[in-house]
Amino acid sequence: MKRLRFGLLQAAEGDTNTTRNFRRELDADLVEFDVNNGELPPHTEFDALVVTGSRASVYWDDDWIDPLVEYVGKAAADGVPILGVCYGHQVLAEALGGRVAGMDDFELGYNTVEQVDDDPLFKRISDEFTVFTSHGDAVVELPPGAELIARNDHGVHGFRRGDCWGVQFHPEYDIETAREIAESKRERLGDEQVDRVLADISPEQYDAACEAKQLFENFTTYIREQVNGREAPEATA
Repeated sequence: MKRLRFGLLQAAEGDTNTTRNFRRELDADLVEFDVNNGELPPHTEFDALVVTGSRASVYWDDDWIDPLVEYVGKAAADGVPILGVCYGHQVLAEALGGRVAGMDDFELGYNTVEQVDDDPLFKRISDEFTVFTSHGDAVVELPPGAELIARNDHGVHGFRRGDCWGVQFHPEYDIETAREIAESKRERLGDEQVDRVLADISPEQYDAACEAKQLFENFTTYIREQVNGREAPEATA
């Protein structure tokens, strides 16, 4: 069986945790592109694309952001399956015609998300599940034709349109990453909130959040079935 080949659009500038986490969780050969430095694939000939998290906001005027959004939109139009995570979820929403805006607050730490629809991305995941979150922006308008598949009190946590999925939370995080991300928010959120989040980062909470990692297997299984279907010989009479 041919191994899947994904393009990893790495938007987390200088964060080595991101590469490690996605390479651990995705059962595919990952071809990585440093989109912060303007690296984008010269084509969309991958079995799928994965767009990572980032410290950036999709509405900033940094030179690399609009080309990334445009590339993702073109890939989706060409029929390439896409999984966007956190910032990648927001990029995907914008690329498909949705809208992202800043939140009044910041969602950080382990929180509960609920499924809205019985989507295959969440197969074998509970109707309500624990995830690690870190975002001050949110999808406030879904793209035309998109379906809401996950949410909590902070808003949209998952949507789907066709073969494109976005999730606002971070299923890829390990404990080390969660702690580093929380520590990095002290200047923005203050010691009290960050210390509270750090106290909640425990092996027990991490074990609970590991349930959401199933979505990576679900995504790769979906892509593998598509690839195998394209490669299967046509039946003859």
